[in-house]
Amino acid sequence: MIRLERVNKSFGRLRVLRDVSLEVQKGEVVCIIGPSGAGKSTLLRCINHLEGIDSGTIYIEGTPVYRFSREGRHVVDPDHRIEALRSQVGMVFQSFNLFPHFTALENVMVAPIHVRREPKDEVRRRALALMTKVGLAEKTDAYPHELSGGQQQRVAIARALAMQPKAMLFDEVTSALDPELIGEVLRVMRQLAAEGMTMLVVTHEMGFAQDVCDRVIFMADGTIVEEGAPRQIFSTPSNVRTRQFLQSILERNTEMGDTSGGLSAGPSR
Repeated sequence: MIRLERVNKSFGRLRVLRDVSLEVQKGEVVCIIGPSGAGKSTLLRCINHLEGIDSGTIYIEGTPVYRFSREGRHVVDPDHRIEALRSQVGMVFQSFNLFPHFTALENVMVAPIHVRREPKDEVRRRALALMTKVGLAEKTDAYPHELSGGQQQRVAIARALAMQPKAMLFDEVTSALDPELIGEVLRVMRQLAAEGMTMLVVTHEMGFAQDVCDRVIFMADGTIVEEGAPRQIFSTPSNVRTRQFLQSILERNTEMGDTSGGLSAGPSR
């Protein structure tokens, strides 16, 4: 579904992604973990072309996209094709970015109507179903300021799903939420995973990564340091950087008095 081949990205002299290669299969849930500054969020933004890459190639369903080389010639996708590709790969951010002057339902409806020019009645039916799916059927007429952070984030997920994407990117979607609101967002993500949605998730929720993900990737310094099944990564990581990162999480939990036994880290952008 998604493939990166030796992707590099720098901001000035700061090299954020270093020859990153990655594959995400259809229906697979892949979690990316790692310390602050590892390049995790930038990786997702490059996949959605919110950031252009410096070199390498990104493939969506086996087709090179955005900017790539073909038979020795540099190719740049036109804007209309980039828009179409973005609609196939939905993205949800740490900040909710809802339109404050639109109701929750209108926020979910806006992209299919204005980007895809779909009939309003059809989009409304789909949006109502999505609001029910994320557990907010009773909040369709509420404005963002009338919703909790968890509710706003669930509207943001419904908004991304309204474009009927083939894959979803989640970038630290719970890190701005109060602890009691995190569970309601993770429940929606767990449901999407159970339904077979292809998902690439940057997260500090280690319990979610352990329970839901098919594969866990540990990034540091702009590279993929280690990847494997959750059991292997969390129980017997082979790389010393991975072990140090997970140990720091356990120590932090101990200091905070967390005796639940689950791993959890603070925001790790």
